[in-house]
Amino acid sequence: MLVAYLKRNFPQATYHCVYEAGYSGFWIQEQLRDTGVDCIVINPADVPTTHKESSSKSDRVDARKLARHLRNGELKAIYIPSRASQEDRSLVRMRSRFVRKQARCKNQIKALLSYFGYCVPPEITDRYWSRRFIRWIESIQLQRPSGQEALNVLLAELSHLRSTINELTRHIRRLASEEPYALHVSHLLSTPGISVLSAMILLTELVDIHRFRNMDRLVNYAGFSPGKHSSGDNEYQTGLTRRCNPLLRHTLIECAWVAVRKDPALMMAFQTWSRRMPKPSSALHGSFCVESTI
Repeated sequence: MLVAYLKRNFPQATYHCVYEAGYSGFWIQEQLRDTGVDCIVINPADVPTTHKESSSKSDRVDARKLARHLRNGELKAIYIPSRASQEDRSLVRMRSRFVRKQARCKNQIKALLSYFGYCVPPEITDRYWSRRFIRWIESIQLQRPSGQEALNVLLAELSHLRSTINELTRHIRRLASEEPYALHVSHLLSTPGISVLSAMILLTELVDIHRFRNMDRLVNYAGFSPGKHSSGDNEYQTGLTRRCNPLLRHTLIECAWVAVRKDPALMMAFQTWSRRMPKPSSALHGSFCVESTI
């Protein structure tokens, strides 16, 4: 409808439009591009905003602001992956979301047991949610049917989440063995600390590493550039910036921790660089239970 209106009232014109990246994805940009409209997608955080515009925010104000900055050439488009890359990325990201849901469910179960004072028996040494550990939780009998139902619901949710994660993992492994990922995955697996899942996260999040003109841009995208605050003669770094690809940064950090344990050269490099700043003290992780009788 919009394109028909433009072509009817402004024939032979060149059309430009912009919208902010969000939940709607990139299908709007794809359809407008196919109809001959030059459409870009931008990061909402990169839009210059005055105090007046931020204090009286509305759709009309935002539209005028975007149109003004687009006319002045002050907006920079973000990279838009192909439709196939977006769908592959959705599969990999979906597994990460279900892993977070599983962690939340486990915390809810531990909180419920801690609330009613149930303690892990000393003969169960493996508490990383092994089959034995889960069987012990399933054997717990609360005093009231209502409490037992609450525990059973959480256990059923945990079982469903684990089954879904296993199914997603199988799909991702199957995708990793197909083109265009198979060769890249095999190369990444030769690096210490990288598994098939982490390799697929790197490939689907970066898509095309050649889109970064230099290493600094890649580091900025991953979120490893330190923030900086400078005023007059005072200048200090504020730590890792919050502007990042969260899944990519988390995966690279986890892979690095595994790599330093497997590769002596990386361990030596880590020990050398870690002298520049004090390492945080290890947090003491206590048990989630108190003494009780079952």
